[in-house]
This record gives sequence, structure tokens and C-alpha cells, in this order.
Amino acid sequence: MARLISSLSCILILTILLFPTICLSKTQNPESQAAEASAALFIFGDSFFDSGNNNYINTTTLDQANFWPYGETYFKFPTGRFSDGRLISDFIAQYAKLPMIPPFLQPGVHQFYYGVNFASAGAGALVETFQGAVIDLKTQLKYYNKVVIWLRHKLGNFEAKMRLSRAVYLFSIGSNDYMSPFLTNSTILDSYSESEYVGMVIGNLTTVIKKIYSRGGRKFGFLNLPPLGCFPGLRVLKPDKNGSCLEKVSMLAKLHNRALSKLLVKLENQLLGFKYSYYDFNSNLKQRMNRPAKYGFKEGKTACCGTGQFRGVFSCGGRRIVKEFQLCENPSEYVFWDSFHLTEKLYKQLADEMWSGSPYSDVVRPYSLKNLFFPRV
Repeated sequence: MARLISSLSCILILTILLFPTICLSKTQNPESQAAEASAALFIFGDSFFDSGNNNYINTTTLDQANFWPYGETYFKFPTGRFSDGRLISDFIAQYAKLPMIPPFLQPGVHQFYYGVNFASAGAGALVETFQGAVIDLKTQLKYYNKVVIWLRHKLGNFEAKMRLSRAVYLFSIGSNDYMSPFLTNSTILDSYSESEYVGMVIGNLTTVIKKIYSRGGRKFGFLNLPPLGCFPGLRVLKPDKNGSCLEKVSMLAKLHNRALSKLLVKLENQLLGFKYSYYDFNSNLKQRMNRPAKYGFKEGKTACCGTGQFRGVFSCGGRRIVKEFQLCENPSEYVFWDSFHLTEKLYKQLADEMWSGSPYSDVVRPYSLKNLFFPRV
């Protein structure tokens, strides 16, 4: 008994002597702590991921969501997100044990250890897409380069490169490149064949991926494009009254998805250490639109907020060109929140599949996002 008490006393004394030193070393090096924390998340893209960047640029309300009823479900106030609540990227950050990732342009955002969100509603891979009103992908890359410089300054070149290589780079881009010609009556599609136009979009995306890779990025996540022509805001552009999909836009999305899939396989073979997660947004959204009850929804084609047929007129909030709008009582019963965007409930379902895949289908390949963030899990 005396020997046991003596041993415990030694352990207690050692603990008292050593513990303050351990605590002090941790508090003295916040940069080192941050570098060793969960993998960072860098977010690029459009309104599916924009968490508020467009609040801080000179644009119109067509590309902003910083007014009621946006954000009403979860945040209880508008944040700039095009939904009633959180987005896919918000859920992914949560599952990765990261804080909510702030928009790059938000005043007061001065630390980027855990990543940052560059996405801008209306943005495309082409600079010409809604030019002057959004932050295009090329500009988002410029912002990322600023963050790289910041990390090198804070952590040193080696630690910064390690941080960037462990990070996950999440992309949602391309939808606006294909929708904008139909929404603006542009004639740009008359100047190119469909394959040429898709080639330009994919080419710009390829350039950005390779630039990030050259800075140390190795792990990438992609959503393919949804069935764009079946969005409420595109259905109402059809001259007929039966509300059928605008198939030409959906066809461009299909061509893009095919090209994106081939590109990622090619990059995996070309670039040492390149890993990616490719989520089939298209088929999984289509399933919920066509069979909403199977996934816990009541309505798969009409939006919760807007006006006109399918509430496809982009008037949610009454701050855009058309002021009249209707708002459903329960967004969780709807797949679509407004004419072009989805409800928080739907975004969470998609995020869950992106994170861990599905036991019943090949919805995400070759890695899930969980595999990228936690390779040993």
C-alpha cells in the first residue's frame, strides 16, 4: 500500500510540474495548432456554395440573397445564401469538424487556417458569364493566391504547403455558363458548336485546378451539373404551357458532365497525388424531383418561393425585377426553394451522400469527401 501511495505521489508531482509547461506550449503557438488541426476547406463556385460574398460586391439583387425570406429556416435572418438555410458546403464543413467557413470578402475575416469560401452567385468558369456582376472563377483563383501568400507568411513555406496539400478544394461551377445565354438572350451559343462551348468551360476549370495543384493542392471535390433545363426558372422560358423542361440547357449540362468526368480521370493519371471526389448531383436531384415522396418531400418541381407557373419567376423576396411573390408555409416539404435554388433539407441530403456515399448506388466516386478529409476512416 505504501509503495502504491508513493508511486501515485510521484505521478501527481510530475503532472503538476509538467502540465503547465504543456499548456503553455500550446497557447504560445496558435499557428502550429491551426496547422495540425482538421484539413482546411477551400470553396469555389456559384450560388450553390456562395455563403455571402455577393453581399460585398457592386451587383444587383438578381445575384444577391441578403434579404428576407432567404435564411428564414436556420439562421432566422438573411446571410446571402440562396436557400432558406444552410448549403451543401456548410454541412461538409460541419462533418469535417471545421467551423462554418466564412466568405472571403466578409469584413473582419483575417484568418484562413481552416479555409475560406470564394464562391459567388452567378459566377461561371467563363469570365464573360454575367461579367461585371459576379466574381468569376479566374478572380476566385486570384483571391486564393492571396490566401496562399497569407499562409506562407503565418506558417512558413513548409507548413503552409503541408496545410494546402491536406486541404480539400470543393467546386460547384458551370451552371451559369450554360443558363446565362437563355436568361439574357445572349447569342454567344451561335458562335460555337455545343462541344466547343463546353470545351471552353472545361478548359477554364482545368486551368484553375492545375494552378491550385501547383500551389500544393491535392484533394478536390466536384459536383457535376444538375438537370438545369428542369429548374422552375428555366421551365417558364418555354413558349408552350405544359411546363416541360428546356432540354437544350439540360443537354449542355450532360455534355459538361461527360467532359468533367473524363477530365478528372485524366488528371488523376497525369498529376502525382491528385485525388478527387465526383458527386452525381444530376441524377440524385432528378430522382428527388421525380419521386419527392420517397425522399420525404411533397413537391419536387414547384418552388417554395416565387411566382408564376412552378413559381419559376425569380421574384422571391420582392426585391428583384418582379415584386410579386408567394411563399410556402413549410420549405422542408419542397425540393426547390426558389426558381433556381434548393431548400436546406435537400442540400443536407445531398451533402450526406457526398460525405459518405450511399450503400445502394455509386453516387460518389472514386472517393467520398469523408475519405479525402479523413483518409484512414
